Amino acid sequence: MLLTLTYRGNRATDLGYLLHKNPSRTQEFEMSFGRAYVFYPKAEETECSAALLIDLNPVDLVRGKVGSTEGGLFDYINDRPYVASSFMSTALSKVYSTAMSGRCNSRPELAASPLDLEASITMLTCRGDAELVHRVFEPLGYTVSFQSFVLDDKFPEWGNSDYVDLTIRGKVKLCDLLNHLYVLIPVFDKQKHYWMSEDEVEKLLRHGKGWLSSHPEMKLITRRYFNRKKSFANRVIEQLLDAEDIESAIEESSGEDEAILSEQETTELEATALKAKEKYISLNNQRLDAVVQAVRDCGAKSVVDLGCGEGRLLSRLIVENQITKLLGLDVSIFALERARERLHLDRIAEYKRDKVTLVQGSLTYRDKRIEGFDAACVVEVMEHMDIDRLPAFERVVFEFALPRTVIITTPNVEYNKNYERLSTDMMRHHDHRFEWTRAEFRAWSESICKRFGYSVSYTDIGDIDEEVGAPTQMGVFTKCE
Repeated sequence: MLLTLTYRGNRATDLGYLLHKNPSRTQEFEMSFGRAYVFYPKAEETECSAALLIDLNPVDLVRGKVGSTEGGLFDYINDRPYVASSFMSTALSKVYSTAMSGRCNSRPELAASPLDLEASITMLTCRGDAELVHRVFEPLGYTVSFQSFVLDDKFPEWGNSDYVDLTIRGKVKLCDLLNHLYVLIPVFDKQKHYWMSEDEVEKLLRHGKGWLSSHPEMKLITRRYFNRKKSFANRVIEQLLDAEDIESAIEESSGEDEAILSEQETTELEATALKAKEKYISLNNQRLDAVVQAVRDCGAKSVVDLGCGEGRLLSRLIVENQITKLLGLDVSIFALERARERLHLDRIAEYKRDKVTLVQGSLTYRDKRIEGFDAACVVEVMEHMDIDRLPAFERVVFEFALPRTVIITTPNVEYNKNYERLSTDMMRHHDHRFEWTRAEFRAWSESICKRFGYSVSYTDIGDIDEEVGAPTQMGVFTKCE
């Protein structure tokens, strides 16, 4: 079982720093199922390759050294020592754990940069549909090539074997490549070497963070990753899908990959998806719908999304015909990269791509790039600022940027009593610096209007509790003539 990673570029041997493995020597790692070796077939100034070789004992797999205490998971004659599978994913997480996290104290700038990387996987299972490798890897930005093999040269009529040698290449961060491989290799093999537990849900969400939710084959990947564990797949789909995607999941799941989902499983997925839809409409989509409607109502043609995050609001505004100019600003470069992926800026029509710009910046410093817009949206952002930075934020938005309309949403802390898992002194998110009552938000809004010459109207968003109001409060500020 062999995986080779290749980096091409100046000082290519820095790959050793990124992987935390010295190119000058072979390193050995004891695994529960055998041994793993890392060595460098090539280590030159402009090209460096690191190979991860897994040595399995097929007899141990049968006798129960790997798997359950009552016996092994495989027959004596099996392909496990040679085929890329969950064994490889486990080895990746053990041998390259620091590299997968994106940490590299010696070369931090390199770890955070997209590099010219190539991964070669020897003997990847690809039963029935070799083109699946294109559908899975190409949306992630890779160039894909693979070599298939005739089952028997003497009997070509038997066709090709179920295995291919796969090579993917792209401009990508090393940590992203490793996480892609960790998730996707078992998707092709569909056979885990260990009994899956609740931990698998968290693993997939962690390693799929930032890319799986926007992948066009997300549902297929999730179901195959869990290999018939429908309850786990349902939970991940519930957390990854936006409400508008959940409906399509219901429609598509019944006919796709029938070997994985039975009719009963499809029904259960539908029930889970419907439950998720109710949840996300109240907590997320209703908020975004309200903001988009406010943008429509004010007639804005140019909109800046301040604290745009991963681009959820931008993905809705980009299809609004009245809008000709969009700017997304966020302090996190990683969030902006995910926004770019969510918006598919490399694939969408040119007229849509031309009206969107993503920039890095802070909301507490004056920035001329955000000035001159018809409307500014600040959606669930304000509460992430330290309270003593609010005056700077107020001046940046209402004095200097000076949009005709400002749309702000923030949590209503009074509603928190309806969340069973929140104690009285807890906030909804660990990064929230404050959460306001309705009276506090209105008092702040009125002070903004007096100081900067705006009027404000209020909207409740979400299910309304007669005693404490709605979970989200929105203020729409309009510049006075």
